[in-house]
Amino acid sequence: MIQELNERSRQIFRTIVEAYLETGEPVGSRTLSQRLGFPLSPASIRNVMSDLEAAGLLHAPHHSAGRLPTDAGLRIFVDSFLELGSLTDDERRTIEGQAAAEGRGRSVEDLLTEATRQLSGLSQCAGLVIAPKADNPLSHVEFVYLGPGRALVVLVSQDGSVENRIIDVPLGMTPSALQMASNYTSARLGGRTMAEGRSGILKEIEDRRAELDLLTAKVVEAGLATWSGDEERNTLIVSGRARLLDDLTAVEDLERVRQLFDDLESKRDVLQLLDLAHDADGVRIFIGSENKLFSLSGSSLIVAPFRRADERIVGMIGVIAPTRVNYGRVVPMVDYTARMIGRLIR
Repeated sequence: MIQELNERSRQIFRTIVEAYLETGEPVGSRTLSQRLGFPLSPASIRNVMSDLEAAGLLHAPHHSAGRLPTDAGLRIFVDSFLELGSLTDDERRTIEGQAAAEGRGRSVEDLLTEATRQLSGLSQCAGLVIAPKADNPLSHVEFVYLGPGRALVVLVSQDGSVENRIIDVPLGMTPSALQMASNYTSARLGGRTMAEGRSGILKEIEDRRAELDLLTAKVVEAGLATWSGDEERNTLIVSGRARLLDDLTAVEDLERVRQLFDDLESKRDVLQLLDLAHDADGVRIFIGSENKLFSLSGSSLIVAPFRRADERIVGMIGVIAPTRVNYGRVVPMVDYTARMIGRLIR
């Protein structure tokens, strides 16, 4: 569509969007005449603005004679006119400070939490990161008796991390039977990830090759099932949510952000970001109504993938921002942060 506009219309459109991103206010013909680098009558400016509105690139709020870019207009601006800025030395040092966190022996999740907090602070937006939890090789597995019909499954990884879940077990299970389940499972999972070892154990039980009685086999199956297809195996971290409340001007804006908070809290659709990551070569920008990940439009999502040493994408980091965010400033921050995380998790 932008190719169909003449040079004067392109310049006016670009100036309107830049003024809007700077002020957040509708842009009128007087402001435009002051910002344009060439003389043009107010009547000519208004005619061009009307043409851009008819093309779906601008819209006029009912309370103002000025114009605002539509989501489609912002998309064209980002794709055709956006000029990316450069990070300052201070911004680079802040992002690179994550290396010190790694040096203190923090976990990957701690590293991602710190990166998200720093990105939120630098961008003045809400920071977001999502990645699969590491499926580390296991050291051993324990089934702990909690009382009739209840047991605790404890997974201890070779890196020292511990995860546990409570499961239901058949009535009549004894602590000694649970110890047998622990020994059996640890012998087959030790030194392997859950993903690597689970199917072999289940196949052995199914083929009746496991040296377990029926009740103990059911306990092992129940324990393994708690880590099968579990959405909680993904890490979702959001920092700086309160920044989304800045500059709200209407009750409907507050309701939109409240609903967004609910979506984030429930992780509804947010895990789709991992699917988007595998199609992304660099920073991706979703503007307003383009963003199908949340139930309501009105926010922009700027995200970039980060990779392991083998170049496999393992997660995404970015920001949730108002649509009038300074894209030229925020995109380099997101990109540099993603690259830094990739170097630290290699």
